[in-house]
Amino acid sequence: MNGTTSSTKPDSTRYATRLSVLFPPLACVDVPALVGACEDAWYNKTLCQVKISVVRLGVMQGEYPWHEHDNDDEFFLVLDGEFLVYLPDRTVTVRPRQGFVVPKGLEHRTGAPQRAVILMVENAGIIPTGDQRHATTIEETRNINHRTSLALHLREHPNHG
Repeated sequence: MNGTTSSTKPDSTRYATRLSVLFPPLACVDVPALVGACEDAWYNKTLCQVKISVVRLGVMQGEYPWHEHDNDDEFFLVLDGEFLVYLPDRTVTVRPRQGFVVPKGLEHRTGAPQRAVILMVENAGIIPTGDQRHATTIEETRNINHRTSLALHLREHPNHG
């Protein structure tokens, strides 16, 4: 890990991660509408599942902590803005209509100096905060996802409290 930043955990109030699949097969995914409705500084939402992978929408500004995925590659495709992938030996700038793969087991963090919109393709079982050394963060993420899903359900269905 990279010095003191390696143990940094995401601030649960700053990173909105929603792992449940939003769109079933044969549904049209309106990415501009989702981006327009996003109010979070760092938003990661699973759009759909394709075989054993998921496609996620990221709307983000700021930086995410250092982490790694022991068994899973990640693919990032930038739709809008500038997306940075920090690696131990360099920083890669990914611009609109460019993609980048972070191979499994490689420590990295991501960031966007200004608001960026990306698509991510990764294994459906991947934990966005990384594997093993982030066990507490993984549980926090699961709890956040449960509370967020419940809050969204109650907001969308106020009479079903």
